[in-house]
Amino acid sequence: MSLDLKEETYRTIAPVGDPSAARHPANVILLAVIFLIVLEAILKTVPELSPSFARIFKAISFGAFSVFTLEYGVRLWVSPVGSDKRPFRAFAGYALSFLGLVDFAVILPFWLSFLFPLPDGCIMMASFLSLIKLARFVPGLGIFISVFRNEGHSLLTALIVLVVLLILASGLIYALEYPYQPLVFSSVPHTLWWAIVTIASVGYGDMIPITPMARLLAGFLMLLGIAVFAVPAGILATGFAKELRKRDFLVTWKTVSRLPLFSGLDANAIGDISRLLTSQIIPADTVIVRKGDAAQAMFFILEGDVEVEISPRPVRLTAGQYFGEIALLKDVERTATVISITEVHLLVLGVKDFRRLIEENPQIRENITRVAESRLAASS
Repeated sequence: MSLDLKEETYRTIAPVGDPSAARHPANVILLAVIFLIVLEAILKTVPELSPSFARIFKAISFGAFSVFTLEYGVRLWVSPVGSDKRPFRAFAGYALSFLGLVDFAVILPFWLSFLFPLPDGCIMMASFLSLIKLARFVPGLGIFISVFRNEGHSLLTALIVLVVLLILASGLIYALEYPYQPLVFSSVPHTLWWAIVTIASVGYGDMIPITPMARLLAGFLMLLGIAVFAVPAGILATGFAKELRKRDFLVTWKTVSRLPLFSGLDANAIGDISRLLTSQIIPADTVIVRKGDAAQAMFFILEGDVEVEISPRPVRLTAGQYFGEIALLKDVERTATVISITEVHLLVLGVKDFRRLIEENPQIRENITRVAESRLAASS
């Protein structure tokens, strides 16, 4: 009974696997609590509202952090279910993961405040930190975290270069300007602020060099800053593109592996086929292929239904089935018109890739040929 409860709970809160009926309500509750605690932290800083709604703010804060604490405990409890590691390693795996550390950092300041006084800013920042929990519900945030994790080494290198540049710029401008403006450029740490806003091309105007050499240096640093900040931007852009391609490939791989035609293939073969397929969504009541047209591809149905217009009566195809193979096998024009009955999600295999696929995989060729022959016999 306890194991069943743990597995059911895991299916409720885990972002993978078959969801339980409670997953959607649980996600809605967690999202509502996150937005509520963030709204409370924002409104609590408004002087006109803080005294009047103090009790309400405290109740919201206590309720939200209690929910977050319960969530952390539950995720820790069910972590061995989704792992092949020993329970202790599974507990540690969640607790030391990025989102696990975020979950703990969110609740820690609130409960510590009962033991000894903490600045109000600590609780407020813990409330804002809960926004990172949205990564579990918003795929874009999850991708952002993955990119930072994957490109961490490159970003660290770019950061080190930036820090070195800031220190050199601070030292140079201090040496050039201190004799003329000792109050403005009073020390290297104080001058570091000028270096940051100059390299970032912000220039607040609170610290202005007056010597010709210092101004020349400032102009050079502004131009150099554009190049320096372009490096991490390029790293992140490349990382996002790679992560999106990887996720698209994984989705396609899982989808292809579930198609009956490819169910007997190993992982490498499915991976090769996945790279050949492109995704396409067709609205309802749309002609996908027309009888007599030249054949350019065959189609695998992921979702939705299509109707093949053949005699003596039309045939309905659903998810997991495919069509368009006859014209490619026989190298003839389309033998039937296919119309989408509902919105259809298709995987499309081009004619060149189709020919290469059946040449390299005799079993697939045999299966497709058998289905094609039976369809031709049924329509004749």
